[in-house]
Amino acid sequence: MAKPLVLIVNGPNLNMLGKRQPEVYGHQTLADIETAAAAHAESLGLDMEFHQSNHEGDLVDWIQGARGRAAGIILNAGAYTHTSVALLDALNAAEVVCVEVHLSNIHQREEFRHHSFVSKAAKGMICGFGSHGYILALDALARLIKES
Repeated sequence: MAKPLVLIVNGPNLNMLGKRQPEVYGHQTLADIETAAAAHAESLGLDMEFHQSNHEGDLVDWIQGARGRAAGIILNAGAYTHTSVALLDALNAAEVVCVEVHLSNIHQREEFRHHSFVSKAAKGMICGFGSHGYILALDALARLIKES
């Protein structure tokens, strides 16, 4: 029997993790996060695909491509969280459960970061736990998938 597929989709500037503002985003690279997430997904009995792009259309394509193929999405949309109706529409069209992730606590940051379009389509949000947020999101998503 095939394992449920989970997509982890990362938005702009996350390719700069470990270099960009480590006091905010930590010292781990996106490759470090992918390695930890893959191991954890395997331990939960999940298949995982990991993506990152600085281009909104790529994120939309991956999210749309989840429809009928993936059991869930973990989305760290980066700055697009606060601006992208296109990502919200793609999440609604995909019709898969979504968990939103942010490395920093967006509610302790600038006012413009407090609003999330992604949250309108996400089952829940994990923020402020750094790279461990991806592990927490996988745990939450595995439970949601099992319950559905």
